[in-house]
Amino acid sequence: MEYVRLLRMRPVLVLWLARSLSVLGDHLYAVAVMWTVYASTGSASLMGLVATLESLPYVLLGTAGRGLVSRCASYRALSRVDAARAALVLALPFVWTPDGRGVSVLLVGVFALGILGALFDPNLEALLPGLAGPERVQPVTGLFDLTSRIARISGRAGAGVLLLMVSKLQLFAFDGAAFAVSAAALGWLGRRSAAVHRHRPLPGPDPSVRAWPLLRAHPRIGAAIAVHGLVPFCAAATSVAMPALLATRFGAGAGAYGLVTAALGVGALIGNPVAGSWRPGGWPVVCCCAWAVEGLATVGMGLVGRVSALEGLSLVMGLAAPLGTVTLRTRLARFPAAQRLRLMAVEHTAARSGAVASTLLVPMLADVSVRGAFGAAGSLVVLAAVGGLFSPAPPSSVTGAGAPSPAPERTAPGVTPPQLPGR
Repeated sequence: MEYVRLLRMRPVLVLWLARSLSVLGDHLYAVAVMWTVYASTGSASLMGLVATLESLPYVLLGTAGRGLVSRCASYRALSRVDAARAALVLALPFVWTPDGRGVSVLLVGVFALGILGALFDPNLEALLPGLAGPERVQPVTGLFDLTSRIARISGRAGAGVLLLMVSKLQLFAFDGAAFAVSAAALGWLGRRSAAVHRHRPLPGPDPSVRAWPLLRAHPRIGAAIAVHGLVPFCAAATSVAMPALLATRFGAGAGAYGLVTAALGVGALIGNPVAGSWRPGGWPVVCCCAWAVEGLATVGMGLVGRVSALEGLSLVMGLAAPLGTVTLRTRLARFPAAQRLRLMAVEHTAARSGAVASTLLVPMLADVSVRGAFGAAGSLVVLAAVGGLFSPAPPSSVTGAGAPSPAPERTAPGVTPPQLPGR
């Protein structure tokens, strides 16, 4: 498998480890903070505020912070970001107190960690194409998408298990250690980058690159990012509204919810290698069809009459999810470095904005009608995906359906990729 061959390249393996630990740390800390807030206040509303404060910096920096984001476009800068996250996470349980002041301090810490995450995520993804050369952009993108999905699942599940065995302070310590190891791995890549490019330094980041002119020049890219920003409505339905659907329509409980969630995860783990190796010609069609399948599966969940059908639709949704995400990010990765960073930041902004909006709206819809919440969330994504199929072609002459041909650029401030075994 291509993923295994990529991981035999030392720089890819080191960055894969760093990314895995960063995402794991994200989700360990998210569960730890949520648990701490709820245990001290008993307020579900404050838990929702925590989720909003964690995502809000992605929106703010994605729209108005391009200069700040571009300053972190190197492995050394990302190493410092993860080191700061490690220090902040380790400090939180010591400055927190079980009163109003302590909760306020915790919320400020969550917002600060959100800022650091908003600096880290788009920059890391913008560096990925330089790891293994332009001909392996898609499998590298697929590998790191799979890493994020596995770490997301294992992080939340692992935090739940750890909370049964250790204290919240120890859980924060595990979290800080994950960020610290990630910082060390990125620091190694930064030192290797400096050694490789000592006599031929790479150009620095260009904060003058603006998002709107790029999106106007490539309307299909803009349309795809916009549709992808609405896909979290499907995720919100399957996570927030699913327990209510199982309880009210099927009389089922946590066991059924676990099976449905597991089917979604299994589908994603099966679909990701396909997305990482399949090279379709018409990328907008692939993306929009994958997202339309997710939307239709969500609508179907509100209509079916058996839990087994819910599990089947969850499997289908999981299969489709990585195909759209990996195909879009592969297309973004083919832009020149400065443009790639801006578009990655816009894509993260759209996804986080959709996550915040769906977290606020889907529960309100579910209070009115659980089945209606699934229908509304899925229909929104289907309509957006169909609209994305008819987005206009770019005015300029470019290759592929609205994306530039891969620019010949040096390996991203990182590494000169060695020949893969067997090549």
